[in-house]
Amino acid sequence: MPVFTSDFSPTLPFKNGHFNTMYRPLFMKDTCSFLRKRITTWDHDFIDLDFSLVGSKTIVILIHGLEGSSESKYIASTSKHLNKKGLDTVCFNLRGCSGDDNLLLGTYHSGKTEDVDFVVKHILENYKYENIIIIGFSLGGNLTLKYIGEQSENISPKIKGAIAISVPIDIASGEVEMERLKNKLYLEVFFKTMKNKILEKAHKFPEFNLDKDKLFKATKFKHLEKLYTVPVFGFESPEDYWAKASAKPHLLKIKRPTLLINSKDDTFLSTECYPYDEAHNSDFFFFEAPNYGGHCGFMTSFKPSENTWLEHRIERFIRENIQINIL
Repeated sequence: MPVFTSDFSPTLPFKNGHFNTMYRPLFMKDTCSFLRKRITTWDHDFIDLDFSLVGSKTIVILIHGLEGSSESKYIASTSKHLNKKGLDTVCFNLRGCSGDDNLLLGTYHSGKTEDVDFVVKHILENYKYENIIIIGFSLGGNLTLKYIGEQSENISPKIKGAIAISVPIDIASGEVEMERLKNKLYLEVFFKTMKNKILEKAHKFPEFNLDKDKLFKATKFKHLEKLYTVPVFGFESPEDYWAKASAKPHLLKIKRPTLLINSKDDTFLSTECYPYDEAHNSDFFFFEAPNYGGHCGFMTSFKPSENTWLEHRIERFIRENIQINIL
């Protein structure tokens, strides 16, 4: 599919990637009233699903980013907008992110699509929806793209398409980019919650034998992966994790209309995270790279009512390319 030419054109302050990235979580007031359902997983854990229903035949599964939840502003704003357009939504809170710690030592990672598959099958088996769309943000976007690609031969006909926003589809180079000085503040915010969660897991599972000294000194994602992700989820090394978890190798396998939006000023993303070639060589994978937008931002002005470009872009892709009738 051709690469889309973006029409995103923010006012001057929002042309700064950092400003746009931080404005949504700090200043937007979006909230959404969800009805929570806790489902038991095959491995004796639980996943919390937060529904917002308007009586639709179509449901949109929303997947948040690293250390996010259904309370993330981009989840709330997308859910509210889609509800107004007549679509049901459900936010899939990744394990350990719903406000309650999950029961197992393992939580989630960028490539853990078995959990996405479990949630999709739960929706298929317990609800009578005619259409399912998956929308993921950042890490949740990587899960979305990887799932749609790797399941291409077995995917349910009820899954009509997907959208991913601000996604580090190449984890190895994305982590290098994230660890640059320009992203120091973001990294500190992520590491604070991630280290606390790993410490809590070590307390609950003493057999885990966490090297707490190394955890306290960790300054890179690779350090946390060596301490937690690799041993807990059975990877051979951080490099093995990066290769197996990245969505990029799966893009050309996608067989449902799927859109990736990565802004060119997203400071989290490396050059490898802009898959122009894959989009040009696919019949189903679409790519859009606005000049501005930051990471999961896409704010246009200081007026909240005008900050709906992303929600309207999602709506338009659903209507025009996934071809679902919405209000």
